[in-house]
Amino acid sequence: MGAGDPPVNDRRLPATAWRTDGYAPLRHYAVIGDGRAAALVARDGSVDWLGLPALDSPTVFAAVLDAARGGRFLLEPEVTYRVARRYLPGTNVLETTFTTDRGIARVTDALTLHDDAALAPMRELQRRLDGVAGTVPMRWSVQPRFAYGARAPRLVRRAGIPVAESGSDALAVCAWEVGEPTCADDAIGGRVDLQEGTRGLIAMPFAYQEPLVFPARSECDARMEKTCEIWRHWAKERAYEGMWREAVLRSALTLKLLIFAPSGAVAAAATSSLPECIGGERNWDYRFSWVRDSAFALEAFLRLGCSAEAHAYFWWLMHASQLTHPRLRVLYRLDGGAQAPEVALPLEGYHGSAPVRIGNAAADQVQLDTYGELLQTGWLYARAMGRLDNDVARRLAELADFICSHWQRPDSGIWEVRSAPVHFTQSKMMCWVALDRAVRLAERGLIPHGHAARWRSGRQAVREFVETRCFSQERNCYVRSAGSEDLDAAVLLGLLYGYGDPGDPRLRATVDAVGRELRHGPYVDRYSGEDGLSGTEGAFVACSFWLAESLARSGRLDDAVELMDELVGLANDVGLYSEEIDPVSGAFLGNMPQGLSHLALISAACAISKEAGR
Repeated sequence: MGAGDPPVNDRRLPATAWRTDGYAPLRHYAVIGDGRAAALVARDGSVDWLGLPALDSPTVFAAVLDAARGGRFLLEPEVTYRVARRYLPGTNVLETTFTTDRGIARVTDALTLHDDAALAPMRELQRRLDGVAGTVPMRWSVQPRFAYGARAPRLVRRAGIPVAESGSDALAVCAWEVGEPTCADDAIGGRVDLQEGTRGLIAMPFAYQEPLVFPARSECDARMEKTCEIWRHWAKERAYEGMWREAVLRSALTLKLLIFAPSGAVAAAATSSLPECIGGERNWDYRFSWVRDSAFALEAFLRLGCSAEAHAYFWWLMHASQLTHPRLRVLYRLDGGAQAPEVALPLEGYHGSAPVRIGNAAADQVQLDTYGELLQTGWLYARAMGRLDNDVARRLAELADFICSHWQRPDSGIWEVRSAPVHFTQSKMMCWVALDRAVRLAERGLIPHGHAARWRSGRQAVREFVETRCFSQERNCYVRSAGSEDLDAAVLLGLLYGYGDPGDPRLRATVDAVGRELRHGPYVDRYSGEDGLSGTEGAFVACSFWLAESLARSGRLDDAVELMDELVGLANDVGLYSEEIDPVSGAFLGNMPQGLSHLALISAACAISKEAGR
């Protein structure tokens, strides 16, 4: 919530008063999805982001990146209102209740699921309207703008149903008891006086290079109920009973939305180019799967009893990385592809934050830490399953050989700086982790052990480098890079991944230094020093959770619990986190929902609960 915002459920304002220059605060967004596509729904009922047919496809709604040209799906009362929102328990189905002086209306939003065992080709956004009390005048308008706002639709009617077309894309607007749809000004819309006890429905099926099927209302109603049933069944199976259960379950459900079901890849976020600094250039496309997130993702799946997701993700990761073996790309497309050319779009950007980018040039960087994360992921998978496929085992051994030959190189680091590469401490620590996990796997006979002696020697050489060149005697802590005096919260990952014992004085002192110099209340900055980009940024949400987990692992449980309680309270009204938060205003910044933020929450909650014996 921004500075000066009234309480979430105590507003009597028209929707236009909630927005500035047409843009809603990022904290106001909820996400819905079906495992293939994802949409952002603002608190005022507007769907401002939706890529179809897939999460990483060009958008049909992108008003969050250009309020004038991006396209949206409006749905709200015509009179002033208050809003309360929630996800239906155990689901990713969003319920928004509008309270007006004339009555109460409820909207239920979902990207519907067809079956829990198969993926149907059709995509469908459903918006159900229920009159709860009185009579509420409601308006709605579907304003599709295909190809990231580049193409206005051609509006036609098929069998009396409005259809928006553009090339091989088409979406229909099927409406029941919400007023007669009209087509005007490149939009399909209507209005209704929603009376108590009345249930209206707007279904928006989408087709890409396929026949567009018009559903019957009974089919839509059945899919909505099936969607709730599938989500509840999945949530019920999650194995976590520790502290912060509701936050962990919501994070798990959010991550499930970011899993691209056709491949098993985990997207870093559902959006592109939401800014880390309003009006700045730090606007990136996060609809890719980062190797950086792999160990956190697999461990979260295993801890929460998501065995199917763990298997699917591990094998997707092995398939994608095989294409570039033995080198790792920083990120891969959700279909496993290795190319992600970065292009700027002619959109205004959120509150004028340009450029708006699709693709991500960081894919071409050298980031040595990714080898540690991949070997850690292999270690976690092998330990859980008791074995590795022979080809995977051989490739993991070859990755260890690659690190022995390349760990001495400078790199761009976990934060993907766009200045000259340097010797980042966290990257070197993760090279140590890569070789340590290879040694452990070899000792268990899970990967070929012919080069194990070389890996042990390399592991020792990496440690000597870190201890002699990446530790500041003056500051008494590990620093951001060799020879630097700057700090980096990512060095906490050395503790979390076992670079040293949690009681090691140097690691404990580093935890203290991060807490003392990078922390502001519950917020933790990524690092101190320059990164080659202009402008500032918010506090990185995952870093705060890393600090909480590090405090618990290093024996400061009370401090960890106190910080964790604060962090859980920083989520928005439906339990979501963006990539960053402005420590002054509390405004969300960056792409959302951010997978790493939710992964870090799960990891910290599990670790702290374990330390507390709960």
